[in-house]
Amino acid sequence: MPRATPDIPNASMADIAFLLLTFFLMTTTVANDKGILLTLPPPPETLPQDVEIHERNLFKIQVNSFNNVMVEGEPWTGSNRDLIERIKRFVLDYGNDSTLSDSPKDAVVSIKTDRGTSHAKFIQVLDASEAAYNEIYADRAGVSVERWRDIAADPNADAVSKELYDKGRGILPDGSPEIPKAISIAEPTKIGS
Repeated sequence: MPRATPDIPNASMADIAFLLLTFFLMTTTVANDKGILLTLPPPPETLPQDVEIHERNLFKIQVNSFNNVMVEGEPWTGSNRDLIERIKRFVLDYGNDSTLSDSPKDAVVSIKTDRGTSHAKFIQVLDASEAAYNEIYADRAGVSVERWRDIAADPNADAVSKELYDKGRGILPDGSPEIPKAISIAEPTKIGS
């Protein structure tokens, strides 16, 4: 008589697999990418219909689908450092030059791209605009740009950070900033898509 082969009980295999799956799902951490930190505009229904911006107060940066940059209608071949300095000069003019902004409160940096513009070029131009404002704020607060970024990340961390943050941006009697970070990202055109 042949000997019977023993059966391995597999009824609990599904339970064990489920428990292992649950364990690994609960204990695994997923990397959280931050991405680009931008303040989104308020909903369209809360905005005034027509916002009048004097042409003089608008610093226009355009990037076409070939990643060529135009600044104030002229082809731009300068470095990012040159662009940062030009934005700073525009924002901080206080109406001295008739081709630059009336005041830092009125200055707006406008970035417009085509649909075919590379993400890298857009980020490069956006970073230059952000860097210009960060340098303005850091100079006014008397700190390094790196220290300013730490302060701006959490301005209410302590009393010193709050004081430096207010000093860098400047606070008007109505509580609004003297130098708001006014960077406008316009709707891309459909050319180059």
